[in-house]
Amino acid sequence: MIRILQVVTNMGRGGIETMLMNYFRKIDRSIIQFDFLVHRDGKGDYDDEILSLGGRIYHVPRYNPFSRIYRNSVRIFFEKHKEYQIVHSHINSMSGIVLQEAARSGVPIRIAHSHCEGFEKSLKVPIKKMFIPQIPRNATHYMACSEAAGKFLFGNNKHFIVLPNAIEAKKFRYNESTRNAMRKELSIPDDNIVLGHVGRFLGQKNHVFLIDIFQEVVKKKNATLLLIGDGELKHEIKRRVEEKHLSDKVIFAGVRSDVPELMQAMDIFVFPSLFEGLGVAAVEAQAAGLPTVISDCIPSEVIIAKELVSALSLKQSAVEWAEHIISKAGTQRTDTSLEIIKNGYDASENVKWLTEYYQARLSEI
Repeated sequence: MIRILQVVTNMGRGGIETMLMNYFRKIDRSIIQFDFLVHRDGKGDYDDEILSLGGRIYHVPRYNPFSRIYRNSVRIFFEKHKEYQIVHSHINSMSGIVLQEAARSGVPIRIAHSHCEGFEKSLKVPIKKMFIPQIPRNATHYMACSEAAGKFLFGNNKHFIVLPNAIEAKKFRYNESTRNAMRKELSIPDDNIVLGHVGRFLGQKNHVFLIDIFQEVVKKKNATLLLIGDGELKHEIKRRVEEKHLSDKVIFAGVRSDVPELMQAMDIFVFPSLFEGLGVAAVEAQAAGLPTVISDCIPSEVIIAKELVSALSLKQSAVEWAEHIISKAGTQRTDTSLEIIKNGYDASENVKWLTEYYQARLSEI
């Protein structure tokens, strides 16, 4: 058995973490086993499942490139765990630090994986940029969830492989009875159109603009906004909803394990992100047969079922977005899961490639 160390922030229900679990469930664990090095103390949403699948979870402090305590803890970890020949890091600009310690301990295969196409606005951005050059000094191989994500983190001078953030496509297939059951559970009136969004409450996801769009929609249609996720800006968005007197029309569903079922209850998926590495939630929406309206800041690779996806400019007004959304809300739902699979976004297929990739890298040692 080959044990692969996956380096993450934590194992909550984010896009990166869900992708890793999609692979972990499908992979032949008599050949490949995943372990996780996480940068948080608390328990992650997927921790119990990881342990049940035979994975191990190790904790180090929150990454702080200037902290001797942090660097020492990572160094000590690799000194104690000589069993890893492959380390696969998913922490974007901070990957170089972990991979440096892995290199010092003699780990031969060190993969940096880019999942971002930009930085969330914060005071940490200059620090993140400062440590990007550590990646090519310490990584041996490069992956990205899209061409844009790869070029953002690795530039044009490094060869990287694009591995799409795969989903379990068949789980999202449209089902009328599931739709009716979920709408009843959520107390959504039959005549309401449901706008849906899945994503953490971060500036990158542009929830502020999403609320403005929804405000324009409800001026013309009976509508409900279903928001799935959690994050540091959730309370701010709730206040904005209250200020606009929309509280009875917006459902804050929180972090959910039943996203495929919740997507059945939606009529249209709205994803106005400022940037994305790929935007896996938009792939899931297409697998659910949902008309999907995205911003043109999102990588074009996310457009798979072309008849379902519209890319609008964030320079367009909330009124223009709302008008377009209303025009698409009556789209007939169909089974598009096979289209998703055919285009390389299904975990069952991609896990075969990933297994062979890990085995091939080890054969090169």
